[in-house]
Amino acid sequence: MSDYKAERTISAVFKQENQINQVIRRLLDRGVPRDRISVMGNNFQSQTRIAGFISKKDVILGGLRNGAIFGSLFGSFLALLSGVGVLFIPFIGQVVAAGPIGAALLGATSGAFAGSAAAGLASVLVTLGMPKDKAAIYETRLKAGEFIIMAEIPADKSGELRLLLESAGGEEIHTTQMTLSHPCSGRCNSEADLAPEIRSHLSPEARATFIERYNTVFDETGDESKAETAAWETIHQQYDEDENGVWSKAKILA
Repeated sequence: MSDYKAERTISAVFKQENQINQVIRRLLDRGVPRDRISVMGNNFQSQTRIAGFISKKDVILGGLRNGAIFGSLFGSFLALLSGVGVLFIPFIGQVVAAGPIGAALLGATSGAFAGSAAAGLASVLVTLGMPKDKAAIYETRLKAGEFIIMAEIPADKSGELRLLLESAGGEEIHTTQMTLSHPCSGRCNSEADLAPEIRSHLSPEARATFIERYNTVFDETGDESKAETAAWETIHQQYDEDENGVWSKAKILA
């Protein structure tokens, strides 16, 4: 939906997984695109299903600055969303993330998110405009096994969608005046198309790698979030950060 105007991000906490299922479907029915909806949780019933797709050698601990694991979630309502996978978030542990929040956390060392990954999810939420006390509550409840849903929405839909979340059992509902950063609007035709906060944290070689992988996945799927997730995963696999936080040091791959 290229004419969709996302201006704000509305978030809520839910206690039960079945509530998330209902909310996703209701948001989609209200016209919120699938690539503008994010979900996080560490207590999904499908957790064992995820584990079946990830081998021990794929498990990367130590936080987002060292990478993350992304695998497919088949047979789950999360398959309706983009970029479903598994992240290791400091202070929380292994978390299932779907939608643009997963790609944003995977690239959390870039731009406005610089330094946030080491401080955990709360710092990332604060960077998005959430008050510190509210962000701390979100992080605590996620760690306790509850679920977070976020949707990037037009400003004139804020009231309507707040009522939707409330009626579905959402708690700690909060609306920020910002949305998650997306690297390109559609296909990346050149470096100039990259969002500045991403471009400034990639070397010219890394930018070319990012764009190539992004476009390959975008051409296959038409999904910006999946393309961004795949691009960041490739950067983490092929480059290290330098002392300025720029992904510039090509790894020697065996």
